[in-house]
Amino acid sequence: MQTRLVDFIKATPTGEEVDGILRNCVHCGFCNATCPTYQLLGDERDGPRGRIYLVKQVLEGQAPSRRTQTHLDRCLTCLNCMTTCPSGVDYRHLVEVGRAEVERQVNRPWHERLQRATLRYVLPRRRLFNGLLRTGQGLRPMLPPPFRHWVPPRTVQGPWPEARHNRRMITLEGCVQPGLQPDIDAALARVLDRLGVSVVRGGGGCCGAVEMHLNAEQAARERARHNIDAWWPQVEAGLEAILITASGCGLQVRDYGHLLADDPAYRDKAQRVAELARDPCEVITPEDVQRLGLDAGRQRVAFHPPCSLQHGMKLTGRVEALLRAARFDLVPVRDAHLCCGSAGTYSILQRDLSQQLRERKLTHLERETPEVIATANIGCHMHLQSGTATPVRHWIQLMDD
Repeated sequence: MQTRLVDFIKATPTGEEVDGILRNCVHCGFCNATCPTYQLLGDERDGPRGRIYLVKQVLEGQAPSRRTQTHLDRCLTCLNCMTTCPSGVDYRHLVEVGRAEVERQVNRPWHERLQRATLRYVLPRRRLFNGLLRTGQGLRPMLPPPFRHWVPPRTVQGPWPEARHNRRMITLEGCVQPGLQPDIDAALARVLDRLGVSVVRGGGGCCGAVEMHLNAEQAARERARHNIDAWWPQVEAGLEAILITASGCGLQVRDYGHLLADDPAYRDKAQRVAELARDPCEVITPEDVQRLGLDAGRQRVAFHPPCSLQHGMKLTGRVEALLRAARFDLVPVRDAHLCCGSAGTYSILQRDLSQQLRERKLTHLERETPEVIATANIGCHMHLQSGTATPVRHWIQLMDD
């Protein structure tokens, strides 16, 4: 694809990056075949190829419109297109640049600005979010059924084992997961304790994915710097890994090296932190599961692999292998590669599309009547659970059980 980027971006590192990305695209359209929003809407501009052209036009000087913004907003950033693309187009980083530039040029309606500002203010602040969540949970019995589904019931955290092993790893504290599902990281710590690994809370906070979802890249960089500062003394002390049980957060932390590539004070640290970031399925092996003698007794499980796990981190099949090693009965799930519609803040900002995708996903997940649905990301976890009576669990919780 030929490009003629305008001067304001052409000679910058970002311009050089996006120019290379655009030139890799051969506009074959294979990406549209696996794009969830293109499948729903059938509009070229609501598929990856069309969105690439929209971004290209903006970076070549064409003024974006409110319609341009809408088509880019509808993108889930599920990265299914990157798995499908035969040319290796880095759609993720291209669309981030395009969205940010459109955000700069197109003024949103006041209600959208307020909604996005509220999400940016509340979600990354763990104490504030937890306080509001607890208030909602206290009022939950009095809410009418349609609204009750918006507030998950309260869960508790089980015991966290004492740090007693030479092997040591930390967890990302995160933002919403400790309030919504506080036992996920504790379950990970208990499983790894049995494998001779001590897992401790690593400090830090929100990974910055919320800001990236909302086109606030500078704020995302500040989140990354904050976490790196919190973790760096432990990294220097020989930390083995940073474990992240929410795959969406894991994908964001793995991108710290790219996010801070132009920051000389943090560039090398960010790259080292990105290298240490691990999903639990990269640390636990099927042989570990067999050594522990885990036996689920053929409990029927439908596994939903989050897009961040399979398309972002390219860890397709890892969790499924662990569940099979523990003798779970994994039922077949049609179109497992497609997004459930959660996609960070997407389920709030694009509610209609998100719910259509959720209903389609749940139809496939429940076709073989599983006893439980397993996943690996807090957003998918809560989004799916809000639409079904079938229990939804993180796969590490099933291992811990």
